[in-house]
Amino acid sequence: MAFVETEIKGVWHIVPVRHGDSRGYFTEVFKQAEFEQIVGPVQFVQDNESYSTRGVVRGLHFQSGEWSQAKLVRVSLGEVLDVAVDLRAGSPTYGRHVSQVLSASEGNQLFIPRGFAHGFAVLSAEAQFQYKVDNVYAPQAEVTLRFDDPDLGIDWCIKPEEMLLSAKDLHGIPLKDIKPFEI
Repeated sequence: MAFVETEIKGVWHIVPVRHGDSRGYFTEVFKQAEFEQIVGPVQFVQDNESYSTRGVVRGLHFQSGEWSQAKLVRVSLGEVLDVAVDLRAGSPTYGRHVSQVLSASEGNQLFIPRGFAHGFAVLSAEAQFQYKVDNVYAPQAEVTLRFDDPDLGIDWCIKPEEMLLSAKDLHGIPLKDIKPFEI
């Protein structure tokens, strides 16, 4: 696997090696020892999956306090624009975001540590999105950062009139009202 740290410290773009022939391909999508040697120790406790159609924007979500989560995300069908926003107190990149197209055809992944809001936009006709997390889902600790906050300046690569959002995501709070993570 190739591990490339993004312009925001702690967020990693990971590209597995695919071994292909006339039958298709084989790839290792996660290997604990290799991951920990490069990224550091993380104990994933839950795997999640979502399915969405083109134009769906999910996020920007995070869990606060003791319920915060690190995530390793990938797409097993289709293509998404994946976004992580730095919310770590004292971080030189606080309030900045990194975005990466993740696709089933490339098999690439993004590791997002604790202290980040996360979301994605579906760019293909449909997408199946999979992610590992290092803490369980805690609805009482979930916070939604406003996806279209002008202070974030995220280009979701989808026209606003084509976006499909949940009520929760439409009513996220602005960055200026977010309490930074103490990590």
